[in-house]
Amino acid sequence: MINALVPHKNWLPKAQRARRAAQYVRMSTDYQQYSIANQMAAIAAYAQKCEMEIVRTYRDDGKSGLHIRNRTGLLDLIDDVQCKRTDFGCVLVYDVSRWGRFQDVDESAYYEFICKRNGVRVEYCAELFKNDGSFVSNIAKNLKRGMAAEWSRERSEKVYAGACFVARMGYRLGGRPGIGLRRELIDANGRSRGVMQNGERKFLQTDRVVLRPGPPEEVELVRSIFRQFVVHRGGETKIARRLNVAGIKCPTGRPWSQGIIRYMLANENYIGNLLYDRHTCRLREYNKPNPPEQWIRKVGAFEPVISPELFAKARAIIAARKSTKGLSNEEMLKRLRILLKKKERLSSEIIFDAPGVPSPGLYQSRFGSLRNAYRLIGYVSTRDCEYIDSRDDRRVMIKEHAVKLGTALAAFGEDVRLNQAHRTLEVRGLVVSLRVARSTHDGNDKHSPTWTVERGQHLPSGLIVGIRLDASNRAVRDYFLMPASKLVDRLRFTERSARRYGLRWFSSVDDIVQAIKRHRRRVKSD
Repeated sequence: MINALVPHKNWLPKAQRARRAAQYVRMSTDYQQYSIANQMAAIAAYAQKCEMEIVRTYRDDGKSGLHIRNRTGLLDLIDDVQCKRTDFGCVLVYDVSRWGRFQDVDESAYYEFICKRNGVRVEYCAELFKNDGSFVSNIAKNLKRGMAAEWSRERSEKVYAGACFVARMGYRLGGRPGIGLRRELIDANGRSRGVMQNGERKFLQTDRVVLRPGPPEEVELVRSIFRQFVVHRGGETKIARRLNVAGIKCPTGRPWSQGIIRYMLANENYIGNLLYDRHTCRLREYNKPNPPEQWIRKVGAFEPVISPELFAKARAIIAARKSTKGLSNEEMLKRLRILLKKKERLSSEIIFDAPGVPSPGLYQSRFGSLRNAYRLIGYVSTRDCEYIDSRDDRRVMIKEHAVKLGTALAAFGEDVRLNQAHRTLEVRGLVVSLRVARSTHDGNDKHSPTWTVERGQHLPSGLIVGIRLDASNRAVRDYFLMPASKLVDRLRFTERSARRYGLRWFSSVDDIVQAIKRHRRRVKSD
C-alpha cells in the first residue's frame, strides 16, 4: 500500500507532452558568465516560435563537455528519462557542442538515443538542420559532433604548447605551491602585483606567476625538516610525528604525514628549479606520469629556500632506498635479520629509518604483511594487531550501516546519495560520514574506558555518525553524532570527555535519522 502512493511514471496525453519541453544548458568555465543566459534566451525564443512551454531546466555550470561524469545536470536528465519521471516530450539544447564534446561521437549519439527510445526527442535550437532523423540531418549532426570533438583536441594541443613555452621561461603554472613558497603575480613589464593567496587566480592573460620564498617561519621550518632527514637521519614518519606532537601546524591545514614530508624532500622548487610536464592529463583523461627526459626543467628560476648540497644529500638517501627494490626475497630477509640483531626489536618506523633496508611497504608487497616477514625470520611482535586484523570487519560494518541509514532517510522522503568509496552519505547538500569508534580500554579498573576514532584521509565537512563498539570491539554499543570539524586528527575520548567534543549519544539508527533531520531543519532556518 505504501508503494502505491509513490508516483513511478508521469502519464500525460501525447499531444500535451509534445507541447511541454525541458531545456539543457551548459558552460565549460566560470569565465563564461553570460553563456548560460545567452543559451536560455535563444532556447526561449525557439520554444515560443514552436509554441512550446519550458517546464524544466537542467544545467551544468563550469563543466567540461568531454565526459558525462561530474555533469550532474545531464546525468539527472538521463536518469529522469530512463525512470519515466518526465512530464515533457522534448529536450531543447542550444547546439550540438552544448550537448557535449565527447571524443567518441558514438557516446554523444548514445545519450541522445536513450532519450529518443523513451519518447523524448532532442532538438538543437541554433543549428541550421532540424533533428528529424532524415538522411541529411544525420549527416549534418554527426559532422557537428566530430567538429565539436576536434575543436577540443585542437584547443588542448594549443594550450599545452603555450603552457610549455611559459614554463620554459621560468613562470609558475598551477595552484598552491609547497610549504615555504608563495606565488607572486607580475604584469607584462615585470612589476609585482602582490602575493597571491590560496585559491586566487590571475585574470589577465598578460600577467605571469613566479615563485618566491614564503614567510621566514615557514622557510625555517622547511630547512629544519631537511636537516632532520639528512643530518639526524630521521625518517618521514618520525619527522611528521615530532611536528604533530610539538603542536606545529601544517600550513595546508592538515596534520603532518609521511606523504607531506616525502613530497617536500623531493620538491626541486626548494632549490629554485621549476618543473613542468611531469604528468600528462589531456582531454580530461586519467593522469599518467611522463618519463624524466620529457620534463621541462628551468634551473635557477627563482631564489632557493635550501642549499643545493643539502637537497642533493636528501635525494641520495631516497635513491639508496629505491635501489633496494631490486633485492631478492632472501636478501631482504637477511637485512631484516641484521636490523633485528642491531635494534633487538622491529617496527615499521625502525625499518623505515634504517639505511640500506627496504621500506615497510616493499616488505608488505613481497610477503603480504610485515608480520609475515617477521615470522620468516623468527620474530614475534609484541604489538597488539587486533586493529589490523579487524579492518575488513569494520569496513563491512560501515557499509551495512551506510545502506541502513540511507534507506531510513530515503523512507522519509530525503534525497540520499551514497558514496561507497569515501563512506559518506549526501542528504540534500549535507555530507554525513561514517566512522567506527573502537574500544581501547586496557582492562585496568583505575582507568576510564576509552574509545578511539580515526579521522581517515578523506573527511568532508558536515556530520560524523560514529558507531561506538563494546569492550570486545565486535558488537555495536551505541551511536553518536558530531561535527566533522571536531575531528582534526585521531580522537580519543571517555564518557566524561565526550561532551567536550560535542558528541551526542543515540541508541538506534532511527534516532540518528531524526537527529540528522533536526540538524538540517536548524541549518535551513539559520
